[in-house]
Amino acid sequence: MGRAVRVMVVEDNEDLRVAVSVELGAAGFEVDAAADLATADAALGRGGHSCVVFDRMLPDGDSIAYVHRRRQEGWSVPVLFLTARDSVDDRVAGFAHGGDDYLVKPFSVAELAARVRILCRRAGYGRPSVLRLADLEIDCARREVRRAGVLLTLSGKEFAVLEFLMTRAEQVVGRAELIEHCWDAENDPMANVVEAVVKRLRAKLRQPELIHTVRGRGYRLATEA
Repeated sequence: MGRAVRVMVVEDNEDLRVAVSVELGAAGFEVDAAADLATADAALGRGGHSCVVFDRMLPDGDSIAYVHRRRQEGWSVPVLFLTARDSVDDRVAGFAHGGDDYLVKPFSVAELAARVRILCRRAGYGRPSVLRLADLEIDCARREVRRAGVLLTLSGKEFAVLEFLMTRAEQVVGRAELIEHCWDAENDPMANVVEAVVKRLRAKLRQPELIHTVRGRGYRLATEA
């Protein structure tokens, strides 16, 4: 991966914290670890992290509240939540409050490393916090999308796809590239899932159309076909 990429692991279970740290270290990451939110907050305040892995329930609070507060302050570091809670409502809450990925315990530490690698790759675009094309605006830190000033309601996957297309505005992005950047490595989507997400995005963005299909190649976000 070139220079070392720094990852923070926040987990109060010592055995799991060590196991995750060792696996990420073996995968080439530089790892900081903390057992509570206060320690993590002090380390994160120094900056330099490309991803943070948070256990949901920590001795000094629920990490989802911490991430939500930091997102409102403009913090944009990708976050993966670890949790024993596996209900749909819990996963939706994680995404709605600023999480980028969600892994239910027990999990494979190899899968965790693969997901962290994807999140770090996404974080490496060096993009500004707000992306604009014509009257479309994406606030990456707040995870908000506006068209002609109107706030749009997008799912986590719709936001991920639109955000990636925006970072490659005016360029053709293939289906395989969208899958690589917007879906995790262990759960390759079915053949028509990408098309379904793009179809929903087109409907929510309305006219004039911004997402254009380039036959046989993929999609292009642009003001003209």
